[in-house]
Amino acid sequence: MKQLKIRGLHRDLGYFYIGLIISFATSGILMNHRDSWHAEKYTTESKLVVIKVPSEDSITDEWAENLGKKLELNDNFRRQRVDDDELRISFEKNDIDIDMKTGKGEITTFIKTPIISQMMKLHKNSSNWWIYYGDIFGLSLITIALTGAIMIPAGKFSFKNRGWKLALAGIIFPLIVLFLLG
Repeated sequence: MKQLKIRGLHRDLGYFYIGLIISFATSGILMNHRDSWHAEKYTTESKLVVIKVPSEDSITDEWAENLGKKLELNDNFRRQRVDDDELRISFEKNDIDIDMKTGKGEITTFIKTPIISQMMKLHKNSSNWWIYYGDIFGLSLITIALTGAIMIPAGKFSFKNRGWKLALAGIIFPLIVLFLLG
């Protein structure tokens, strides 16, 4: 009887969360590679520009927002930063990249990729209700993992005989990677 309840809980949680598991897994894979390919958006236009760049201390959010207006970008300013002699100004639908030494740069206009950009928001969303839903989802994944581990009856492939070794390896492997990267 207990085995049937565990199996049912495992099955039903798995069914309930299948869409979210697939969305999180897919967007997680895409986010892992966002430095080489930004799946969340795609470029629709690219335009070269040359501007007179002020000193780095003069570059403020207000200055960056005004530059966007001068360049006729009808877009909402998000942020600006200078990194390794390159100025990056981000708007909702445009990015401006300028070489601080030469003033030469590029305006890139982009559009959010349908479906993929919404899935990737799942990893970035920080609204209160989503945080709590995410916590419930995390606890449910733990429940799915534990019920899956104890569902197999005693025998050669049970958790007691074999599964615990694989589970331990699954815990140790990311710890080793974190230790090597740290």
